Amino acid sequence: MESICNQFLDCCLSGKRWTKQMLSEALAVDEGRAFLSIVVERLGDLFDPRLCEVYAVVLSEVIGSVAPELIPRLRPAGTPGKPPDSAKRVYVLSRVTLGADIAVTSVMLDAAKKRYPGAEILFVGPRKNFELFEADPRIQHHPAPYPRSSSLRDRLAASAALQLNDGIVIDPDSRLTQLGLLRVCDDIVYFFFPSRSYGGDGAGRLPDLAACWTKEVFGVDDAKPYVAPLPTAGEPAEITVSLGVGENEGKRIPGDFERELLREIGAKGASILLDKGASAEERKRVEAALTPGVRTHDGSFAAFAAEIARSKLFVGYDSAGGHAASACGVPVISIAKGFASERMAARWRPNGLIIDGDRPGVIEQVQQALTYTFRR
Repeated sequence: MESICNQFLDCCLSGKRWTKQMLSEALAVDEGRAFLSIVVERLGDLFDPRLCEVYAVVLSEVIGSVAPELIPRLRPAGTPGKPPDSAKRVYVLSRVTLGADIAVTSVMLDAAKKRYPGAEILFVGPRKNFELFEADPRIQHHPAPYPRSSSLRDRLAASAALQLNDGIVIDPDSRLTQLGLLRVCDDIVYFFFPSRSYGGDGAGRLPDLAACWTKEVFGVDDAKPYVAPLPTAGEPAEITVSLGVGENEGKRIPGDFERELLREIGAKGASILLDKGASAEERKRVEAALTPGVRTHDGSFAAFAAEIARSKLFVGYDSAGGHAASACGVPVISIAKGFASERMAARWRPNGLIIDGDRPGVIEQVQQALTYTFRR
């Protein structure tokens, strides 16, 4: 059944025109979930500026088919206007995924605080994402749940429920607006960061591009990624580790790699804290990979981010943990694989040592990286 979604994606990438029947059949697969993962996410993950218009056309037709009542809410493409000199309230939309909220959204939060020092700054998104900034007295929470595993129609309904008409809105290319397509406020107070096209064909990192954009639009010179979770107690670990892959199994290295990785890290004689993760699948993998002496973190990701900030090194697959470490200035060894394109890998890389998980000899590369980065 998913083959029709792949056929639709081929049309998008090749410039061919799809038929209404093809769209209808593709949207019918698993209530639109397959369409979102195969077509919509791929169009975004390629970071090809030429595909942004294709994305807008596709999603406009999808909305017309699945939720025609939202057609009046479609936002025309445009360039950012001039921000007001002052603001009482600034809404910064979550990108929904934790790593993206660290790498991109936090830059927007930092810029908003600096540009509008007297304003109320509201993080708009799920509670678990807000927890990454909960200790920052300037940031308040505006709840906006987004059902990532629900049907396409349910996700569109979540976007439609968002109405922010009493302040300015900064959109970091959020799923809450279907990547800027659905209007949530008046256009004159809406500022959209076009993360899929900004930077063109270059290899710039998203945190750096977001900082460039905030300087260009808001005149803020030094916006940067950060996290501010509530502090944790107890003895900090020297090395924090995450085996999370954000439900993308393509990021994993199969076989006994994860246990070997923990053995290699343990050979440094350092204290280790391993995140158990949120999903049942990840917890099962973590328990299977555990080696003697490794402590585990069983709690929220925000609490683990606080542990990362206290550690001397972070090791893991490309994940939110790497972005948290990068934002905190903690050295990173990131094992990266499963990217849809080279530009996607470049855009999402944290500051640190990047090990290509698609090449042989990953454990040997980890050995060398540990020697290079870890100092007691």
